[in-house]
Amino acid sequence: MSSLSYGTKGSEMGSRVRYGLIGTGMMGVEHIQNLRVTPGAELTAIYDPVPTSLDWARTASEGWSNPKAFESGEAMVRSGEVDAVIIASPNYTHRAVLEPLMDAPVHILCEKPLATTVADARWIAERAAQRPEVFWTAMEYRFMPPAAKFIEQVHGGRTGKLQMLSIREHRFPFLPKVGDWNRFSRNTGGTMVEKCCHFFDLMRLIVQSEAVRVYCSGAMDVNHQDERYDGEKPDIIDNSFTTVDFENGVRALLDLSMFADGAENQEEITAVGDKARLDVLIPEGSLVFSPRVGFMNPKQVTREHVSVDETALAVGQHHGSTYYQHQAFNAAVRGEGPVIVTAEDGLRAVEIGAAAELSAREKRAVTLDEVRS
Repeated sequence: MSSLSYGTKGSEMGSRVRYGLIGTGMMGVEHIQNLRVTPGAELTAIYDPVPTSLDWARTASEGWSNPKAFESGEAMVRSGEVDAVIIASPNYTHRAVLEPLMDAPVHILCEKPLATTVADARWIAERAAQRPEVFWTAMEYRFMPPAAKFIEQVHGGRTGKLQMLSIREHRFPFLPKVGDWNRFSRNTGGTMVEKCCHFFDLMRLIVQSEAVRVYCSGAMDVNHQDERYDGEKPDIIDNSFTTVDFENGVRALLDLSMFADGAENQEEITAVGDKARLDVLIPEGSLVFSPRVGFMNPKQVTREHVSVDETALAVGQHHGSTYYQHQAFNAAVRGEGPVIVTAEDGLRAVEIGAAAELSAREKRAVTLDEVRS
């Protein structure tokens, strides 16, 4: 294990967790904001090849931590000044960034997607499985309180036997990133990997089965049409419908639009079983329960609101999920909780996303075996 000294549990724990951050752009800064309100956390080290991004990290850390800038991630972990490392660098760098870290005695939280290709994601998952330290894939959408309550109720049998699952994300376009690296599928893995791995992870978690077949119809129809980078037009999907068949017979649908930023709710998830339908609306925070009542009988719809801690909402852009994920990761690092999202989970989400990208390009159903081979 790392040099972190485990003390008593909970608030009485005397040791701190020293974090290093690799990649200090937009998401890296969100991690800093959440670490600031995580008990026992201290940001001791940062690395990013872009000076402006390093300045963002220093500004976000002011009055709390004074992180040292290193010339590489490898130098950071060799310094002995970190117990845990957060990887928030561009998607296409994840394997290269992780290679020198895998043999180091540090805990790792790696942003989604785990990698841009199935081969790289598989390599990471295989290496992570051999490490005694924590390896955590940052699938924070699991930790949105309304989504977590929804999942708990589906697994508890409130809808009966689950048969259908649908996820709708109607949102704003991809935001600008340093160098606009996210405008090209070669850097991101494609929208269905980069953005939608969150939802494919949720599908697996809710359905409690593995995907066998994917059909995706999608294209770049509205966004980025007039953008050019060294004369090259972006190639990322901005809307799609994706159907995923699972081994246990459940079918799931992802409805994505990245030019629907005026929608009241960004995410809507619906589970339909043989007894009832359950919806969750985010950021509204409502759970809507609709039991079967028979033809022409009065509806018996009930609603409940799932609140989110104001601190969690204030320090991130993901409906509090980054905050709750950090508390769970911190507990795992301290030996007080399990690893909830493994590298294997990250791999499976990349596989489904890669299958969806292939399906959209070739306009056909794709089996998971095709992308795993």
